[in-house]
Amino acid sequence: MNSTTINVLVIQPLMDELAKRLSDRFICHNLYEHRDIDHFLSQHGKEIRAVATRGDVGLDAELMARLPNLEIISVFGVGTDGIDLKSAAKRNIIVAITSDTLTDDVADLAMGLVIATSRQLIIQDKFARSGGWLTASPTLASKVSGKKLGIVGLGKIGKAIAKRAAAFDMPIGYCDQTDQKIENYHYFPSVIALADSCDFLVLALPGGEENKGMINIEVLRALGSKGTLINIARGSLVNEADLIIALKECAIKGAGLDVYDNEPYIPEELLTFDNVVITPHIASATTETRINMARIVYDNLDSYFTHGNAITPINLNK
Repeated sequence: MNSTTINVLVIQPLMDELAKRLSDRFICHNLYEHRDIDHFLSQHGKEIRAVATRGDVGLDAELMARLPNLEIISVFGVGTDGIDLKSAAKRNIIVAITSDTLTDDVADLAMGLVIATSRQLIIQDKFARSGGWLTASPTLASKVSGKKLGIVGLGKIGKAIAKRAAAFDMPIGYCDQTDQKIENYHYFPSVIALADSCDFLVLALPGGEENKGMINIEVLRALGSKGTLINIARGSLVNEADLIIALKECAIKGAGLDVYDNEPYIPEELLTFDNVVITPHIASATTETRINMARIVYDNLDSYFTHGNAITPINLNK
């Protein structure tokens, strides 16, 4: 049993190893275990000095407001769209993420989905397993090398995806808040213009209200019948009703999706399309990366309460 007086609120279940390290170091309160959250907060809300949460869960404004002595939020992931960053900045609450550790895995999966959709790996797997090859030839798929890749959001993950795509001799286009003037990369001022130019439209930008539903029917029709949507970012970026319409109309060639608007629930209609590859939000789900992410979540809290500073805080004043 630890001797600390520092209370940490854990919003949703974390990896077992991380949960144990946190409980050995701090007094941990698992919010997800409390049926009467109002009662818990009225009794213990003022005691909470830190929050540990996942990137897909965050910490909403209402809950944050009920933690008057909150000093730091340590996030298992890089997504902060579920956190009220304006309130955090106003209250000088530190927000720390597991930056730089999941970039490679997410970029790897993005390219994996590009290959899986283009080469029809799921369809070909089913065909081979079913015995169809005994009586018929496999269908022809599409080449990956040399196709045009469009990236929405050229941050660290976007750049890592571009680096991998370059090895496939894929011309790189991107849409971002500014033209980063990168040699051999073509900047597009709008998502529609980028979609109209590429064979694969890859989403690698944050979620949040400002980007919610940005991939709508207009963007999908611009992507066109030879274009494929790849989403390894946030499900909220895509208007899923419009995506289903586009797939039904064959307005796009297909999609590779790792994230969804109402996870873990996936619209049933999306599951019916053979030209859609579905994965269950596994972009960073490798043993090596998850262990490293857990270490950073712990280290951010331990460093802050030991030395007064987190290891990987984000800039809330930019």
